[in-house]
Amino acid sequence: MQMGGKTIRIIAIGLMMGSLTLGGCGQRSPAVAPSQPEVAVVEIKPERVSITTELSGRTSACLVAEVRPQVGGIIQKRLFKEGADVKAGEVLYQIDPATYQAAYASARATLARAEANVTAIRYRAERYRELVAIRAVSQQDYDDVVAALKQAEAEIEAGRAAVETARINLDYTRVTAPISGRIGKSSVTVGALVTANQPMALATIQQIDPVYVDVTQSSASMLRLQQSMAEGTLKRDSANRAKVRLILEDNSLYPLAGTLQFQDVTVDPTTGSYLLRILFPNPKRILLPGMYARAILEEGVNEQAILLPQQGVSRDPKGNPMSLIVDAKGKVLQRMLTLDRSIGDKWLVSSGLEPGDRVIIEGIQKVKPGVSVKTFPFDANGDRNSGEHKDTTPPTTRMN
Repeated sequence: MQMGGKTIRIIAIGLMMGSLTLGGCGQRSPAVAPSQPEVAVVEIKPERVSITTELSGRTSACLVAEVRPQVGGIIQKRLFKEGADVKAGEVLYQIDPATYQAAYASARATLARAEANVTAIRYRAERYRELVAIRAVSQQDYDDVVAALKQAEAEIEAGRAAVETARINLDYTRVTAPISGRIGKSSVTVGALVTANQPMALATIQQIDPVYVDVTQSSASMLRLQQSMAEGTLKRDSANRAKVRLILEDNSLYPLAGTLQFQDVTVDPTTGSYLLRILFPNPKRILLPGMYARAILEEGVNEQAILLPQQGVSRDPKGNPMSLIVDAKGKVLQRMLTLDRSIGDKWLVSSGLEPGDRVIIEGIQKVKPGVSVKTFPFDANGDRNSGEHKDTTPPTTRMN
């Protein structure tokens, strides 16, 4: 009877464990279907965009003149302040004029002597003309007098030229500014000996209002621009075509707009580029010759431009640009793109996208082509409260 009682207790415990196991299995959670990933998309809409190109270059003076003496002598005075603005014709240096003043006086005296001699010879020639008619003098004597008169008149002309030359040389002792502008440092001081047409300039004057900005553009870019114009992708904006903006070395924008003045007709064979010259007003002398700057030129206007945020573009293993789009059925598709250039924080897409396409901007990492997704509009400001999603998956029941 004792063994029979133990057996009964063992059987009862087994039945109780079985019932608990069956009860726990009866409380298993229902199967949950996986939720669709949510992605932020942008719907492609054509925009009117001004196509610009940024070219680097350096500033240069509009006019440059090197001041050199045209006569030799000792510098007596320097009549300007280095770095100041000078006017055309303003006296800059005074060369010792003593020798040139004496040469001028000598030339005038020689001219006066020639003019005095010609008077007597002219009267003699007039009398000989009357006497030769009555054969009172020989024809040879008359011819000699006429020749002497012509020689005396020639000496007068030579004397006048000598006087003018001496006057010019005397004036050249006053070295004047050939142009208006800002003058640099002087290479000579008072007491220095200078010579006519010496290779070293006494000073340099530069006109920096307005100022030139010389930039270079590749010939390939020019050909692409011409092709876009021919195809009608780009159109000229006659109102702003000639206006150019300038970015300075500190990345600040120069307040005044410039105008395109000159486009070279020759391509440099070593660099494959050609020169563009832009004229900028410089009333406050902010731009100085030799400064580095970047010019922004407007090439044209694209009336149907397709712009895509840069985070919506990824690359395949070969580096080719591509994007993921969502079709009308909510499935993800892959598109290969052709990019033209960056405009701000967006890419200008040449091909691969059409108006109305929905491109995935956020959530690219959690989807792949062929997957069904839920979409909400992409907000560039990062405010996605309207598209915020909540987890609607029911909680899993725990086993006690």
